[in-house]
Parts: sequence; C-alpha cells; structure tokens
Amino acid sequence: MLIDVDLMSPEPIYQQIRAQIVHAVATGQLSPGDGLPSVRTLASDLGVNMHTVNKAYAVLRDEGYVVMRGRSGAFVADAAQTLSPARAQEQEQRMAQTLRKLATEFKARGGSRNEFMALADAQAQAVFADMREDER
Repeated sequence: MLIDVDLMSPEPIYQQIRAQIVHAVATGQLSPGDGLPSVRTLASDLGVNMHTVNKAYAVLRDEGYVVMRGRSGAFVADAAQTLSPARAQEQEQRMAQTLRKLATEFKARGGSRNEFMALADAQAQAVFADMREDER
C-alpha cells in the first residue's frame, strides 16, 4: 500500500492519510490483521510530522478501522470482531448524516433526487465492483 499526500491540498494531511487507509481496506489492499507502518516510519516516508500520522491513526482507531496493540503498533481491525453493535449503529448514523449532507448540497445546486440516486448508485457500483456477489 502506497500512501501519498498532497501538501498543497486544502484537506488536512491526517485526513488524507485516513482516507487512503480506509480506501486500502475497502479495496482489499489491506486485510484484517495487517500491520500498518509505525508512526515514525510513515511520518519519515511522507515527510510530515509524527503527530500528524498519530492523529490519523487515532481517528482510524476511534472509527474502528484500526486497533492499537501497545508497542506492537497499529493493525487493521476485523470489524466483525471489534465493532460493538452500539459502535456500528453510531457509525451508520454518522454515514447517514454525511449522505444527507451530500444530498442537500446536490439539491441546492439544482440536482434532482433521481440524478442524485443515479450518481450515488454509480459510485457504489464502482466501489463494490470487485467484490464477490456473496460479499455485497
């Protein structure tokens, strides 16, 4: 897995790191139990402050994508084992709020419900295209 940050992007670097790790998990580049680079190593490789990488890992941990194992480091979490029903519901609510915000912005720009649904469906198809039918 290669992480690349854009220092000129308005998106904070820790969020860029987080998004790329989530993408790697979603696409199967990273699997449950896989280790992530140490904070020091990733910070050095990217040329960023260690606190930036630490913040990205902390967000990933809080969201349930990563588990921290003391001095052993950060590992991709197995959501089926580490995600409590309450945490799963909380994350689903957060995602629903994000989708609502996107739908609101789309509507404010003059888009219709059907156009939004078509766009959302096309993106979902692209994300889930590589999955076997029984995983969808």
